Amino acid sequence: MSTPATSLAVSDEEALDLVCQLMAIRGRGGEERGVMDFVAAKLTEAGADPNPLRFDNANELSSLGGGVGNAVMQLDGDASLGPRRMLMAHTDTVPVCLGSKPTIEGNLVRSGDPATGLGADDRSGTAVLLTTAMALLRSGAPHPPITFLWTVQEEGGLNGVRHVDVGMLGEPELSFNFDGGDPAKLLVGATGGYRMWVNVHGCPSHAGIAPEKGVSAAAIAAFAVTDLVEKGWHGLVEKGDQRGTCNIGIVEAGVATNVVAEHARLHIEARSHDPAFRTQIVAAIEAAFLRALDKVVSSEGRRGTVSFDGGACYESFKLPEDNLSLVTLEGTLRSMGQEPRRAISNGGLDANWITSHGIPTITLGTGQHDIHTVDETLNIEEYQLSRQVAWRLATGT
Repeated sequence: MSTPATSLAVSDEEALDLVCQLMAIRGRGGEERGVMDFVAAKLTEAGADPNPLRFDNANELSSLGGGVGNAVMQLDGDASLGPRRMLMAHTDTVPVCLGSKPTIEGNLVRSGDPATGLGADDRSGTAVLLTTAMALLRSGAPHPPITFLWTVQEEGGLNGVRHVDVGMLGEPELSFNFDGGDPAKLLVGATGGYRMWVNVHGCPSHAGIAPEKGVSAAAIAAFAVTDLVEKGWHGLVEKGDQRGTCNIGIVEAGVATNVVAEHARLHIEARSHDPAFRTQIVAAIEAAFLRALDKVVSSEGRRGTVSFDGGACYESFKLPEDNLSLVTLEGTLRSMGQEPRRAISNGGLDANWITSHGIPTITLGTGQHDIHTVDETLNIEEYQLSRQVAWRLATGT
């Protein structure tokens, strides 16, 4: 699988060992410092400066906080070999992957602890970038100017790339995001997402002595959710030729069984590739809660109130047919005997925000499958293929 240049610089065996070490590092969103320290140490060992990574302050701007921002390393390269290109991947994992014990079984890596996920999403992408940078540093192979971007807090809202310091990236003309399964499946677009907190305010009362005097915020929320389901505004939302999704992700209500619930709080998301239809879904959510207020009335005529606090997490996008990154990547894959396939993602990607920042970005896989579950695996052959694609993109060959 390896080309001579990369096999001499970073072998497949070393690359597999590195990704396994990365997947074992604990580091959900906001806790990526250990991953960044590992990456920096390996880059220095490969010949980079003692402090090879520059960090922005995305963690300070993010609602999650966190201990470290996005990391950037630029290599000047030879501009006559092509324009600056950027390789990017996120470094955080979802909570189910904490405690991963990567175990190799044939052509797959899975967690040896059946209670945890593996963390191939997206430590495999992190490793593709790392091994590519190490190979360049060790081999001294000629290459165009290149930027490596390791982002934080992708899981749960793309918070790291949302606040990336674009001025640190060197104005790349090509951009590739390594995150997903099959390297030949190219995500040329993705849906947009809106998240909102719905706060329901009722009236407390003793649930045993005078429940009729209370207004249950929990009951109001239940009526609203039922309304959304019955009217087709929950789950997969299809209205004519328009499609989107709505999910009630978090529901919190009440303080005790003997008190009519005074407050309820729900975290809800709406997604659609069509921004206008996504706005309709949000409006339907708000209307359902407002209607529900009239369903729960106390014996004294009291009703609850509701407030909404939300905003767009990321906007949808689709790359044009002649996008330079897309054309370049498809040509690279075909030169390797692979047939690229274009697809649109119904999930959010770091590519959503980096494209919104003015750097159109295509996403390709690194061998991860069944992500966000305890059954997650890394396909080793696909991981190594992704490394070879990254090498060719980085060197312009």
